[in-house]
Amino acid sequence: QLQLVQSGGGSVQPGGSLRLSCAASGFTLDYYAIGWFRQAPGKEREGVSCISSTDGTTHYADSVKGRYTVSKDNDNDTVYLQMNSLTPEDTAVYYCAALTFPHCDYFSDDDDTSAEYWGQGTQVTVSS
Repeated sequence: QLQLVQSGGGSVQPGGSLRLSCAASGFTLDYYAIGWFRQAPGKEREGVSCISSTDGTTHYADSVKGRYTVSKDNDNDTVYLQMNSLTPEDTAVYYCAALTFPHCDYFSDDDDTSAEYWGQGTQVTVSS
């Protein structure tokens, strides 16, 4: 079965850190850029980060730039999202997606329609 399996997430206090993982099962990530998206209650899903399959180029939404880091383990077809300095505004369900293009030049923070595979989502809650 071809799928993305997410792990990580949970609850953390403001200022804390979490790391999300996104592992491909049944296929390789060699040809897919991987996007990270999030959806807060009552809000549209938004893109927060992307990593290219071709050259590892990354992209970050302004809201997370300098706090989040996306990385990829090519040997294990796994992508990570390290989230630091978390605030309550980061609370959301986070999804990874294998995108239908290999490079993040085509990634748009407000477009979640270019995913071939989605992870199952994981809750991130930032609260004191």
